[in-house]
Amino acid sequence: MPPHPWWKSATVYQIFPASFLDANGDGTGDLAGIIAKLDYLKDLGVDVIWLSPIYRSPLVDMGYDISDYEDIDSRFGTLEEWDFLLEGVHRRGMKLMYHAWFTASKSSRNDLKRDWYIWRSGKVVDGEELPPNNWKSLYQGFAWECNPATGEYYLHLFASKQPDLNWDNPIVRSAVWDVMRFWVRRGCDGFRMDVINFISKTDGLPDAPLVDHTQYCQPASMYFANGPQAHKYIKQMHSEVLCYHDLIMVGKTPFTQVASELAAYVLPQNRELNMVFDFGLMDIDSPSESSLLRKPWTLAELKAIVDRLQRFMRDDGFWNTVFIENHDNARSVSRFGNDSAQWRAISAKMLAIFEITQTGTLYVYQGQELGLKNFPRTWGIEEYKDVASQNYWNLIKEQRQKAQGKEDVDMSDLLDNFAHKARDHTRTPMQWNASAHGGFTTGTPWMRVNDDYPEWNAEQQIGDETSVYAFWKRALKVRKAHDVLIYGDFVMLLDAHEQVFAYTRNYGPTSALVLLNFKEGEAEIELGEAIGGAARYTFVLGNYENEAIGLKEKVTLKGYEGRVYVREALLN
Repeated sequence: MPPHPWWKSATVYQIFPASFLDANGDGTGDLAGIIAKLDYLKDLGVDVIWLSPIYRSPLVDMGYDISDYEDIDSRFGTLEEWDFLLEGVHRRGMKLMYHAWFTASKSSRNDLKRDWYIWRSGKVVDGEELPPNNWKSLYQGFAWECNPATGEYYLHLFASKQPDLNWDNPIVRSAVWDVMRFWVRRGCDGFRMDVINFISKTDGLPDAPLVDHTQYCQPASMYFANGPQAHKYIKQMHSEVLCYHDLIMVGKTPFTQVASELAAYVLPQNRELNMVFDFGLMDIDSPSESSLLRKPWTLAELKAIVDRLQRFMRDDGFWNTVFIENHDNARSVSRFGNDSAQWRAISAKMLAIFEITQTGTLYVYQGQELGLKNFPRTWGIEEYKDVASQNYWNLIKEQRQKAQGKEDVDMSDLLDNFAHKARDHTRTPMQWNASAHGGFTTGTPWMRVNDDYPEWNAEQQIGDETSVYAFWKRALKVRKAHDVLIYGDFVMLLDAHEQVFAYTRNYGPTSALVLLNFKEGEAEIELGEAIGGAARYTFVLGNYENEAIGLKEKVTLKGYEGRVYVREALLN
């Protein structure tokens, strides 16, 4: 078999810098803090470190509003420290991936860079001036902001201080290629291209269809996601920058649920990206109105999503991303496992097995390796710092005040939802030890540390062979030792079982069997013929601390138990 590209077997660790480690005591994580923990990451088994944005920024949206693409925000450090970090990463045999996010800062009508953004005149309806169309921002309200100096509106799909770049302008595209070359010349090993499928909008920017009768602005992703020129521009990026370097390139492509649309960004013959994040699993518990709200999910739904992704266009070269946690979603042990005292560690380990036994480049988010969980329901709205949480809260509060004709309205149901789903849960500072603020800072942290840090932290887990951290370290070694877990086919077993997710992987002469119990009750299963008999399967990983368990055709799985078996074919 031909050698696989290095990034296929890589474990990528995502760092949200503001919350990782604060070395200078100002309350915000920084580059010096990351440098101090490089040995921790290497020891865990990380191959690639992915940094969320640390460009110079007003920090309206945690660094996703950028004022200089070729500098580091002083809150995080300096370019020299970035170089020092990169040198330390490379010296330890790891790589560094940077977060590319192309929105910028406001401009005016006569500014030289005015046509770098998307400007339109407003329209008058029934004597009232309204924005150019009815598109809704992903952070609530209109996706347009009027510039008083010019009377025109600029488009911002995110926060009002994050204008969308006008990728139809060739000068803008050329500037983007220059920014990428700047970081590659400094030694960067790849990019995470944020909302890369938003770079082309439907011609004419038409009004979105009316689906929400409570407000004028409407969801408009059908007109700004996967637009007519998106692939042309990414192909140009490939020919101008990517094809000259051996980089890891991953795209975030929201509102792309049709598999063929997703594949177009990834298939090798298209010469665009290596992989994209599919958000099917991240959307499983979200109703259509908002990802901050919660709806029940079933194991059948989860199986269907994983089965589709694992088997999709294998022979054509489609490549997956494997993740269940990131800076835009709540903690996985609280969503997909069970974060009660009895089951937290066991279910976090089961979810680790779930991740390391799938095909695709593996992504681990900071604190996931410790089994960090959502902060408690007792925290008030003032603890939620995310612009998305605050904007949605204010929108719903305003609607209720108007409907009920009073200031004091009950918002407890929304706080219930936020306690499960808000992005804030993965942005609390890392819990390094039992000292004040979890050892994250000697100052006042920009966001409160989860209350459980005295008994749930990295220092306590590193010395404990039964900890979630120790298990992740072991699990990553098992994945690296068995190519079948990375490249094998995917065959689901017991598809109708409501509690157990079971599947086999086959690669050359090697087979693997994965058994995962997603509930706290015991589960009895019969494997029988489905696995060609239980003989010769060797136990390689399990989340109950006991001796290796031999495989029988009838298996009883304990609560949240996960097991991996591997079998080598007998050669004649």
